[in-house]
Amino acid sequence: MIALIIIVILLIIGIAYTTYRAYYLAGALADAQDYIQELELTNEYMYGRIIDSYENMKQIDQKGAFESEDEAGTTFNMLLQTITELKETFDGEEKEEK
Repeated sequence: MIALIIIVILLIIGIAYTTYRAYYLAGALADAQDYIQELELTNEYMYGRIIDSYENMKQIDQKGAFESEDEAGTTFNMLLQTITELKETFDGEEKEEK
């Protein structure tokens, strides 16, 4: 009889612990999913900003007015190169996911 009571007590403790861990892990999983969703939104926003910046840079220099011989032209070309590399990187990752 005592052995049965000990087994029942141990089962109750085991069930209580398992329930607590399941509740805790469900909360941690929900937090992780919220974080991932925030990261996805941030990535989409940044990708949109990169595309907008790329298009603006192309539009600004559509006549080729910025020559690379002067300081402004060199700076413009460096900015354009950086934005182009970012755009290509994001475009490459997007194509790999599909």
